[in-house]
Amino acid sequence: MGRWLEHTVEAYVKASVDRVWFVWSDLEAMPLWMSWIESVKTMDESATTLPDLTEWTLAANGFRFTWKARITERIEAQKLQWESIGGLPTKGVVRFYEDDKKNTTVRLSISYELPKVLAPLMEARVLGSMVTNELQSNINRFRDLVESDYRL
Repeated sequence: MGRWLEHTVEAYVKASVDRVWFVWSDLEAMPLWMSWIESVKTMDESATTLPDLTEWTLAANGFRFTWKARITERIEAQKLQWESIGGLPTKGVVRFYEDDKKNTTVRLSISYELPKVLAPLMEARVLGSMVTNELQSNINRFRDLVESDYRL
């Protein structure tokens, strides 16, 4: 077993919670704003809402990981929680807090198990700081996308 690391970031978005949820719900568009995510593929093509099962590919710093993730809890415009099933051990939750009808705070928490093969090569604090900074940049790009004229 490797070592679990957790990171939490947030952004204040000048948009309604419905718009923020709508843009986040386009999981296959995540590579537009999440730099280390190469692709997200829906496993259930017949899904009319957020799919329960997706396949993710992460590519960063010469490493590539693929895993499937299952949504474990969905409360529309409030919370989306997931965990991996096979591949890279990961889990997370994103929460949407409506500040008023025109503004939303998005809080993203991601946990992952640092693979045993990488643990000796990386200091957890250095890696943690790097990942947290990257996640903050990603959530800021998400905010910018939501506040733009982006359409699904």
